[in-house]
Amino acid sequence: MISGTRIAGLGHHAPERIVSNAEIEARLGLEPGWILSRVGIRSRRYAASQEALTDLARPAAAMALQAAAPQDIGFLLLATSTPDHLLPPSAPLLAHQLGLTCGAMDLAGACAGFLNALVLADGLVRAHGRSVLVVAANILSRRIDPSDRSTSALFADAAGAVVLAPAPDAASGVIGADLVSDGSGYDLIRIPGGGSRMPFSPAMGPDELFMQMPDGREVFTRAVETMVSSSQKALAAAGLKAVDVDHWVPHQANVRITSAVERRLGLNPVSGLSTLEEFGNSSAATIPFTLSRAGSARGFSAGDTLLMSAVGAGLSGGAVVFRWS
Repeated sequence: MISGTRIAGLGHHAPERIVSNAEIEARLGLEPGWILSRVGIRSRRYAASQEALTDLARPAAAMALQAAAPQDIGFLLLATSTPDHLLPPSAPLLAHQLGLTCGAMDLAGACAGFLNALVLADGLVRAHGRSVLVVAANILSRRIDPSDRSTSALFADAAGAVVLAPAPDAASGVIGADLVSDGSGYDLIRIPGGGSRMPFSPAMGPDELFMQMPDGREVFTRAVETMVSSSQKALAAAGLKAVDVDHWVPHQANVRITSAVERRLGLNPVSGLSTLEEFGNSSAATIPFTLSRAGSARGFSAGDTLLMSAVGAGLSGGAVVFRWS
């Protein structure tokens, strides 16, 4: 009998090219140490010019699949803001590259994309009894203005993946969740051009085609409030408190946001998993990437409680409490 879910496989991948703070600070005329002191990042990875989104997603997905037979996969969810093309979606191509013929769908949930996909996957597994491959990947280096320090300092390229499989224990898998949105902050993080409201034009420049974050202070305030509130609600739904969290896996936005959320929630700092300093902010990919890379090094045990939280463009965000099986 299937009554719960479990993570049967974890995977991660980052491009080879390492971009140091020194490279960006020299280009922007910033003093050495400016980036690290403000966002907690020392380096990040950029994809090579010939690499597409699925080229990053495939190794992470393949790594996660090593622990699960491909024939057991009933669906593939790909969370990304930087697909190979606007049309067709990238998920069917990724499935084909992995030798899968299951259903496959893109999700554009920005930094909260993985959490949205994880909750959907949990429901699919419980309803249909088949595993779901959840992949989150982004190539954000092609969506940032090299002359804009607010985005150049933060964003990076990476991919992470999990295989969510059936489990007999009803108390395993997603045991609490709170997914939220607040469209009043819709324009706080944006790429204006390329959609139906502002279609592509040869006259478009960086202001329309690159990521914009015009009010970083407001983003910070609302990100902290959203992550704290949704985490509290997800924990309450699971019948737990902050002291019960064994592993906290926040979206790797920047160190000031994660530190503020940690303090507000009263989490044990030792519980936190992070890849921010070495790999930067790859939006939806950061949580599964960190789960795989940092979590595998620490190790998870049956019964461990994981708290994952994120907020991003839209504004959309939320938190998920996951019981390890």
